[in-house]
Amino acid sequence: MSIKADNLIWKIGTKTVIDGVSFEAEQGKLLGVLGPNGSGKTSLLRLLAGLKRPHAGRVMLDGQELSTFRRRTIAQRVAFIEQHATTNANLKVIDVVKLGRFPHRSMLSGWTREDDTTVNAALERTGMSAKRNDAWHSLSGGEKQRTHVARALAQSPKELILDEPTNHLDVQHQVNLLRLVSSLPMTSIMALHDLNHAAMYCDRLLVMQAGKIVAAGTPEEVLTQRLLSDVFAVDAHIETSPHHDRLHIHFAR
Repeated sequence: MSIKADNLIWKIGTKTVIDGVSFEAEQGKLLGVLGPNGSGKTSLLRLLAGLKRPHAGRVMLDGQELSTFRRRTIAQRVAFIEQHATTNANLKVIDVVKLGRFPHRSMLSGWTREDDTTVNAALERTGMSAKRNDAWHSLSGGEKQRTHVARALAQSPKELILDEPTNHLDVQHQVNLLRLVSSLPMTSIMALHDLNHAAMYCDRLLVMQAGKIVAAGTPEEVLTQRLLSDVFAVDAHIETSPHHDRLHIHFAR
């Protein structure tokens, strides 16, 4: 067990946004979080990353309550990539990725060989080594997202949380980013809109509706015709690909 949510409740005023959510993320696997707009996906991810505090319930990291960790310790352990992550346009790619080392360094410590090794490995893993000296504003949308993933990897996290990282990317960059995240040797939790991408790349899924989890399990267990109709209000035919044991969803015209 890596991250565990135990009966989480979070509100905005009198409105309950997260309503009694409990689950465990399997260590080293990719967990996809699905649901219509307004279902609570982003709020849940921010609770898991320690950016919000629940009104009730607990987030646990390896059996220890998240609220007992120092903010710096959480940043060393958990990397969070926001849906609309921004970066100073005057920075180079290498400078953006170096920001990921900040939680591991004191104000008085100098840049170390370990920092260099970690940053270079993050650039290599995300395919951004050749762009290391390029200006941020010159990058494509896909390159910017890969740079944000590289910055997250430079944190040396055990958990990676991503909020709809494929939004506004073209198909090629969506697929490349999902392949990258699904190949990472760490626990990853990612909110997604595309149901076929979730079926292809996620090991397990949570489906949210009105702040509650309404389904959880493998893609094969979760993505049923009835659920797609009840939660997403779409008619679809679901089949398993003969080439790789994954689902494919055909939406009715």
